[in-house]
Amino acid sequence: MWNDLLAAVALILVLEGVMPFLSPAALRKSMQQLAQLPDRVFRIIGLFSMIGGVVLLYLVRHS
Repeated sequence: MWNDLLAAVALILVLEGVMPFLSPAALRKSMQQLAQLPDRVFRIIGLFSMIGGVVLLYLVRHS
């Protein structure tokens, strides 16, 4: 179980690092635009992200 958790964290770090490595200017611009969104929109994005992650995890583990 711990190996799976550490592998997941490692993949998150790799994926999070792709944008700043490839295009830091575009990432900075995107972050500035995101900072102007209301909290409600962030919560909705977070909710759908969590639901998508749970569905993807279920599909990977049960297929």
